[in-house]
Amino acid sequence: GVRSPEGGGAGRARVAGAGQVAEGWRRRAHRAAPRRPQLPPGPLHHLLLLRPRLRPRAAAAAAAAAGRAGRGQDQEEGAGRRVGVHLPRPRGPGGPGGGAVRREGRGGGGDDELVFRFEPMIVAVECRDAAAAAALVAAAVGAGFRESGITSLQKRVMVALRCSIRMEVPLGQTKELVVSPDYIRYLVRIANGKMEANKKRMDGFLDLLHAKSSLEASYLESQDPVLQNGAKHGFGNAKRHVLISLSFYPALFPPHGVILTQEEALPTLSGNTSHCLSTAALEITGEPIEKLFLWGQSACALTVGREHHILTFGGFGGPGRHARRNYSLLVNPGSGLLTELKVTESPSPRMGHTITVVSNDIYVVGGRGGPSEILNDIWVLERANNRWSKVDCSGDFFRPRHRHAAAAVDRKVYVFGGLSDDGLCSCMNIMDTSSIQWNVISPDDKWPCARHSHSLVSYGSKLFLFGGHDGQRALNDFYSFDTTTLKWNKENTNGKAPSPRFSHCMFIYKDYLGILGGCPIRESSEEIALLNLKHKIWFYVSIPSLSQCLCVRSSSVIIDDDLVIVGGGASCYAFGTRFSQPIKIDLHLLESIFKLAYNKEKEMSVQHGSVSNVDLEGHEENCNPSDNVKVVIDSATLGSAPLVLQLEKKYAKLAKDILKKFGWLDLTRKVRVSQDNIHVLFPVSKTFHALITDKHLKVQPDDSCVFEELLPFSENKLVGASISLQKALEILLLCRGSILKDELAISRKASKTPQTIMRELVSALLDKKGLPGQLLEQLPTRWETLGDIIVLPKTCFKDPLWESVRDDLWPLVAKSLGAQRLARQGKITPNGTRDSTLELLVGTDGWLTHHENGICYSLDATKCMFSSGNRSEKLRMGKLDCRDEVVVDLFAGIGYFVLPFLVKANAKLVYACEWNPHALEALQRNVMDNHVADRCIILEGDNRLTAPKGIADRVCLGLLPSSECSWDTAVRALRAEGGMLHIHGNVNDSDETLWLDNVVKSITNIAKTHGLSWNVTVEHVERVKWYGPHIRHLVVDVKCRAT
Repeated sequence: GVRSPEGGGAGRARVAGAGQVAEGWRRRAHRAAPRRPQLPPGPLHHLLLLRPRLRPRAAAAAAAAAGRAGRGQDQEEGAGRRVGVHLPRPRGPGGPGGGAVRREGRGGGGDDELVFRFEPMIVAVECRDAAAAAALVAAAVGAGFRESGITSLQKRVMVALRCSIRMEVPLGQTKELVVSPDYIRYLVRIANGKMEANKKRMDGFLDLLHAKSSLEASYLESQDPVLQNGAKHGFGNAKRHVLISLSFYPALFPPHGVILTQEEALPTLSGNTSHCLSTAALEITGEPIEKLFLWGQSACALTVGREHHILTFGGFGGPGRHARRNYSLLVNPGSGLLTELKVTESPSPRMGHTITVVSNDIYVVGGRGGPSEILNDIWVLERANNRWSKVDCSGDFFRPRHRHAAAAVDRKVYVFGGLSDDGLCSCMNIMDTSSIQWNVISPDDKWPCARHSHSLVSYGSKLFLFGGHDGQRALNDFYSFDTTTLKWNKENTNGKAPSPRFSHCMFIYKDYLGILGGCPIRESSEEIALLNLKHKIWFYVSIPSLSQCLCVRSSSVIIDDDLVIVGGGASCYAFGTRFSQPIKIDLHLLESIFKLAYNKEKEMSVQHGSVSNVDLEGHEENCNPSDNVKVVIDSATLGSAPLVLQLEKKYAKLAKDILKKFGWLDLTRKVRVSQDNIHVLFPVSKTFHALITDKHLKVQPDDSCVFEELLPFSENKLVGASISLQKALEILLLCRGSILKDELAISRKASKTPQTIMRELVSALLDKKGLPGQLLEQLPTRWETLGDIIVLPKTCFKDPLWESVRDDLWPLVAKSLGAQRLARQGKITPNGTRDSTLELLVGTDGWLTHHENGICYSLDATKCMFSSGNRSEKLRMGKLDCRDEVVVDLFAGIGYFVLPFLVKANAKLVYACEWNPHALEALQRNVMDNHVADRCIILEGDNRLTAPKGIADRVCLGLLPSSECSWDTAVRALRAEGGMLHIHGNVNDSDETLWLDNVVKSITNIAKTHGLSWNVTVEHVERVKWYGPHIRHLVVDVKCRAT
């Protein structure tokens, strides 16, 4: 099948009839176009703003499924415009040689026309003016998009980039396919050829856009005195950097990372220093992560015992049908454990409220409970008994409002702005929590304008306010409020101010104020704007991984050195809703970043040419001048290849701590073990390479004894130690490491697919060994990933000739796939324990940890089976509500369904029956790792002997090809009043009805033999996957009710 790249892509093919996707051939096309983003995340051209649109016909086909989630919800202004739609593929009956698949029309009686379509691509582009639009159209036509043109010159200048290639072939009726499967395959090949042609046009257009942007950057340099200043000081690459980082204009960092002093420019830390702050997803356990899929909630830090947690309350979203919520959730940012705070009373469901900490009390103010229900109630959480209490306040009237901002100083809560029934609010309301009294301060001429969706934080006795929306536009003004004089002041700062935005996050970390996210969504969403509050200087840190989040109406909380972001999202119009997962950003290097950017004691002299001499000061304030290192950076020698530092394993811990401490570890790439399993490869920055290769840096041989003393340092000791930059470099030199090109990153950067890389490497091996080229036909076209093991199908490399080159072959295959460990699938042994016969080809240990649907599965893949094809069924079981249920899993394995029942469905108790000793070992480990061991009873042995009787509300029978051997055991496990059976089986597609009838009849008869009068019915049939030609894995939900 053909799949369009996200955001407009090069076209798509589908089989469609009457707005519905018909069931047809399902197969992987051998010539599918490589997935490559057609344009980078940020705009390449400062005149252009790309907004991918789908044609109405394409949108109509996709809207039916996605629209169910997003209707009737609060929508964020300006958010959710970039929509990626997963387009359907042609499907088939499971393999070559089968007959045509029939499908009834809508309503069971339709007989609509069935058509195979390859539809053209359209990208809508908003341009600055008519001249820019004309230039863009000319470039597009020159690249082959001949039907492109200007579509609007009114309020917005719009261009449509359109590809003319299309195809539409009738296939018959939805009830009768009149063409052969081979003909459909032929159409798919033609469509893939058109896809390739589209891609070539898109690549040509991309090159043209790059070239034109480079020319424009040169023009900007000649016109802009700031850029001229950068060129005068040796920034020969300044115009190139404008091309790749226009969103952070003016951009004054060349690729090797040299930084100008504040007196010469307004520094920006975007792009080249993105490795300085590490970002990690917060893996959630305990309560379902869907409970955190909210926006418009509010959160704060909360200490529980000796641990710091995050309390979040309210918001819109949550599991199932999205709605306003009023549950109180606790997140442990260290372990990721999510728990719901059990409270005896709670505020009504709401969003757009605030939550503020005053001493040990937590106050919720206002919010919106519905389209016409704007609130002004105040609630306080009593931590002693986990009880929310409504606060009756006296004093001045507090208007109902939502999307306001609040912060606390001493015992007072300060509330500014918001939306009310009467419009925008501009008053400052102060609640004294000691007297429970409101006081309203009247505006004066220095007052911020009325606004909503702004941010407010406290810093000492001051409050800082930024941004918001005044009803007409987004704002980026920055004010402070003195809580002692009760006066506002518009702050004067140095550096480039953050872009206008609203519904963003703002936080205080030590002496830094940070801003991220918000609307309108733009390229600056990938960076954090930071203000040094002592020097009043703005600077920026780029974090590319933020582009995967939708930090709109999110909450940011500081826990120690971590910034934790929870919630956030937007309604994507007719295409549904997008929520963000919680993430952590490590901020402990901010002080070092600022010192590197703003060296107040020295000016860096930058000489014109390819070699730059730079003085870098050590990170610590108590560094001596002798600790300064003079660095010679030869950009011609460095090249552009990503680099790794190769060290022996015994030095890995210390080296990693040093690299992280000084910001030399490139966190956009992974640390990994070398193929010889002796060395560790650390991805490092070009700045580190320049420092470590400095000819002035010398290490005496007798320094090694000092190094040996440093080896036992823990990370915490090292981070707190007063170690200079010079000493850190000397220690790393003593590790006897090597700087190498990161071949894995280079191979991934290339546009070649893994299949192409594998074919090239293996072809060279066959030529070298004199083996026939026909063996290349046995290379795999698909594979599976389990943890860090790539698992090849058992059908590949079958010829005995491969054994003669296996020692050279498997490392090449692993390299092409970027695998640390490589394995080949074997048949599941037909014995009772169904052991795995997976063969490990690269690596020595089969134990792995695999994350799926938010659950952690550990297993020895060489001894235990794991089927990724059952993922949808595990997800379905996890979505059940089993809070008060006892579940029995008769074939528990490593916890395939046991863990979804416990972790996601919140089952009260699960009995897990298993007799495979290897699976039992993994199961015991998994219930511990997922923190559910207290609700799981593991029963070792034959389930027909060990399974409990008469206690289950639900029984799972997940054995293939048939679980009929334990149907009697399942019936005996259910309560006398009945329950639910989930029965798995492999069934011929033509025998499905007969199999279902047999299940109902058999369960009814078994119940009668045990004296149970049950009404047995089929509640649901889940078609999980094709197990083989015409053989489908089915799960039938059988409901047993006492009559």
